[in-house]
Amino acid sequence: MTRKVSNALDDDPVRALRADGIRLGRQQGRRLQWLSQTFGPIVHWSGDAPPRGGRTIIVIDPPTGAGAELLYNALTAYDAIVIPFGENPAFDFLKSKLTEFGTVGASADGPHELWWGGLDWHVPDAAPAADALRVVSCHPRTVGDLHTYHLRRSLERLGIAFDIEAVDGHSSGRLTAADKADFIARMWQRHREPLLYVDADVMFQSAPDIPRLTGCDLAVHKWNGWEMSARTLYFGRSKAAEAVLTTWHDLASSCPDVWDGYLIDQAWSAVTSQIALDTVWLPRSYHAVAGEAGVRNATIVHNLKPANADLGPDPDFAAVVRSPRRAGRVGALESLLVVSSKAESDKAVTVILRDVESSGARATADSIERLTSAFVADCGGFARLELSLCSWQPEVRIAREAAFRADNTVFEIVPGQELPANLFQAMAAAEAARHRDNIQTSRR
Repeated sequence: MTRKVSNALDDDPVRALRADGIRLGRQQGRRLQWLSQTFGPIVHWSGDAPPRGGRTIIVIDPPTGAGAELLYNALTAYDAIVIPFGENPAFDFLKSKLTEFGTVGASADGPHELWWGGLDWHVPDAAPAADALRVVSCHPRTVGDLHTYHLRRSLERLGIAFDIEAVDGHSSGRLTAADKADFIARMWQRHREPLLYVDADVMFQSAPDIPRLTGCDLAVHKWNGWEMSARTLYFGRSKAAEAVLTTWHDLASSCPDVWDGYLIDQAWSAVTSQIALDTVWLPRSYHAVAGEAGVRNATIVHNLKPANADLGPDPDFAAVVRSPRRAGRVGALESLLVVSSKAESDKAVTVILRDVESSGARATADSIERLTSAFVADCGGFARLELSLCSWQPEVRIAREAAFRADNTVFEIVPGQELPANLFQAMAAAEAARHRDNIQTSRR
C-alpha cells in the first residue's frame, strides 16, 4: 500500500528532521522519503501510540526493554521503523526484535548510519520494467551446462533476462571470490541494467522484486542474521554499487584463498564508511534451502544442505563481526566514518569515540557531527579522518592498536566532551611536537 505524501516532514525529511537535531545526508533523505511513500507518513515515536497500520516511525532515543516491547506491540505489518542513529549499539536490542530491511551508510553530510526495519517486508506493487534487472551467473567449466538446468528454465519461465556462462576458475571444481568478482565485473561492463548475481545451482520461483522496487545500491542476504552470503548479490546501477564491486574485486584478487562471503563483508564495511551506501538486507526467501519448511513461498531456492551452521569456515572472523552485523552496522574495530580531505599528505587521524553505550544517543550523535564538521572545516593537514565507536575498554584498546599499526595519529574522546575549535590543527601541532597532552579536554 502506498500513501500520499502530505506534510512538510514527508516532503523534505532532511530539512524537517534537522530542526529536531537529526542530521541526514541526501541519500538517507531519499530513503526516508521512499519509506514515507511506501509505508505511510513520518511520525516520531512517543512511547504510547496505539497500533495503527501505515506509518514510518522515527525512533531517536534507545527505548528501555519495556519500551521496546511497547513499541513492538504497537506495530503492524504496514509500519516501518527508522533509527537515524543506527550506528549506536544502544539500539541493538530494539533491532533484534524486528526484521531489518536496510541500512544507509554514513558520509560527511550525514555522519550516521540510517537503519530501517519492521515486522515484515512490504513493497509497493509495480509493473516490471523491461530493463529493471538482469540475472547473471557463472559456473566452473568442468561441471558442464547441465549444472545450470533448473536456473535457466526458471528464468525463462519468469521472463527474466539473464546471462549464464562457464568460466575457467582459479580452483578446480569450485568458484573463488576472485572468479565471481571477475565475472560480475565483466557483466557490469557489458550490460546497463542492475545485476543480480546468483550461484548456478539455484532456482527462481518468483520474480526478485525487492531489489528492483527499493532502488538500492546493494542487496545481500545475511545467513543466520549476520553472515553475508555471496550466493545472492544485487548491484544497482550507481557509483556506490560500483565501488562495492571494485573493492570486492580488489580484495578477492589480493586474498584469493579467503572465503567469498568474508570478502564481500569487508568490501561492504570499507565502502559504507566512505559513501552513503544504500544497502537492502534480503530476507530468507532469497536464500531458501531446498527441503526446508516454507520453501514453496521462497523467491530463490538454493541447493544447500538444510542446516544452521555458518557458511564460512573461520570462527575467528565470526567472533569479530557477528554482533554488529546482526544489528546491521559496522563494529568497534571498523571505521564508522572515513572522511578524506584535499590535504597533500598521507597522514591519517583516528578518533575513537568511547563509552558510547553508557552515554546518551543524542550526545553521541552530537559528538560525531561536531567531529565531522570540524574536520571538513579545517583538517589540520590530515589527509583522512577515521572515526570509530567503542563501547568498552577492550574495544578501545584493539582500535587503538590497529590505528597505531597503520601509523595514524590517535585521539580519544567521550560523548559530550568539550573540544577545541581548531581541534585537528591542535592535534597536528601536538603530533609534530610529540607532546599530545597539550590538548585540554573536559566534559560539558
